[in-house]
Amino acid sequence: MTEKSNDNTDPTPWQARGSDATAELAPVSTGRGVGSPYDAPTGQFPRVDLEAKDVPRTDDELGIGPDVPTTAQAASGGQGSYSYASIPPAANPPNDTGRLRRRNGDERRGTLDFGLFLLRLIVGATFLYHGLQKLAGWFHGPGLDGTRDMMAGGGWDHPSQSALLVTAGEVGGGVLLILGLATPLAAGAVLAVILDAWAWKQGMIPGFQYKAGDSAVESESVLAGIAAVVILTGPGRWSFDRNRKWATRPGIGSFVVLLLAIAAAVAAYWFLHGGNPLVGVKPFD
Repeated sequence: MTEKSNDNTDPTPWQARGSDATAELAPVSTGRGVGSPYDAPTGQFPRVDLEAKDVPRTDDELGIGPDVPTTAQAASGGQGSYSYASIPPAANPPNDTGRLRRRNGDERRGTLDFGLFLLRLIVGATFLYHGLQKLAGWFHGPGLDGTRDMMAGGGWDHPSQSALLVTAGEVGGGVLLILGLATPLAAGAVLAVILDAWAWKQGMIPGFQYKAGDSAVESESVLAGIAAVVILTGPGRWSFDRNRKWATRPGIGSFVVLLLAIAAAVAAYWFLHGGNPLVGVKPFD
């Protein structure tokens, strides 16, 4: 009786089918049931030949530049560490207020700036015309001496000082309005001058003199209104004040200038002329 040998000469349950070394391996039944293919993945996937693939091995093949340090170099702080200071800083925002306004969409003003320029040109030239009449006697004007005599006959207590103030306000304010330079102060000066002229003519005859011959105050009322508008709207971009805030975006400061101009006109009329210009006008009489 022959004993069955317990020696298993081939313990591997897989054997190659065919002579090709890379051929698919097939399982051999061991009598213990069918095994999972994941027990031997080489039976499902072909063997990868690393020698045949183009696998990068050097720094150049990996795309690592010479300026980028290795981990050891960065840890040791030695030569070749990456300099973060070489990264350029972010650009500073533009300081030009005009570019900032354009970026914010404030350039869509249409013909507003041109309209404000025409308004300043008309009112400024009108005041300059009357000022040159008083200063130099141009355009059939009385000159300084004639202006002083006219104001003395009109009831001004200090005709010389009054003539100088009205001439300076009309000439200086007119020129600055045309240029659009120091516009709030220029418009405030001509507003104070024209308000005093309005009060003077209005007080010549009792009652309201809007359209009453030589004492009519219609033109003075229109000029005063235009000067107030320029103060509150600003000169626009067609001016030397174009980079100033009050040129396109006037605020509370412009309203303060308007009130100061009115207060200056009242004070000048009170101290240099005196009296109530609204005699016979209800309820101011």
